[in-house]
Amino acid sequence: MGVEDTLAHLPALRRYARLLTGDATRADDLVQDTLERAMLKWSLWQPGSNLRAWLLSVMHNLYLNQCRDSRWHDASVPMDEAPEAGYEPWTQVGERLDMQQALLTLTPASRAVLLLITVEENSYAEAAQILDIPIGTVMSRLHRAREQLRSVLQPAASASAPHLLLVKK
Repeated sequence: MGVEDTLAHLPALRRYARLLTGDATRADDLVQDTLERAMLKWSLWQPGSNLRAWLLSVMHNLYLNQCRDSRWHDASVPMDEAPEAGYEPWTQVGERLDMQQALLTLTPASRAVLLLITVEENSYAEAAQILDIPIGTVMSRLHRAREQLRSVLQPAASASAPHLLLVKK
């Protein structure tokens, strides 16, 4: 993997890490860890395949491992249902709801699907490949994530404001 090839994907990696973690410092650490892991596991990448998708997959797996290691000690709670530790559900600033905080109300698994499809503009199949889950799981997590965001955003949204982040084009 050439440095130029990887550098081209840094903006997407940073954006995804920032939205996953909700914190610039944690996001920078996650990007760094992702690049280190990618270099160590370079032999697993198949030339000709989507490098960006592979890097996002490496990042996602690292993020989930970090969440499991540091936040979830109760093995009986599935990752899809575990709350994000350390965050208030959301905060309102005047009439405006902070979207970053609203995203943090989602489980890490649901947030990852929502971000890959709505922000990174991956197809359902690409998101399934990145996350290593079936397309049906992508669709159900996306549906639950959108519904949860709608319920969180509803009090702050005006009746005429479209839900731009919630609708796939």
